[in-house]
Amino acid sequence: MAKKAKKRTVRGRKQDRARVAGGQDYEVRYEAKKTHRSKAAVKKAVKKVGSSRRKVERRLAR
Repeated sequence: MAKKAKKRTVRGRKQDRARVAGGQDYEVRYEAKKTHRSKAAVKKAVKKVGSSRRKVERRLAR
């Protein structure tokens, strides 16, 4: 009897997009380009407010 394939969902991807991984250079570069700020400013914002993308973007918009 064949095993049934697990249904794939997009939930994991959506949760991942809601975060900014401060240690991942490509994510920091993307956020810096998007907000027109430096990579150092993005890393500082992640350290200050956490990894929530919304909070980081709000912090960088100041």
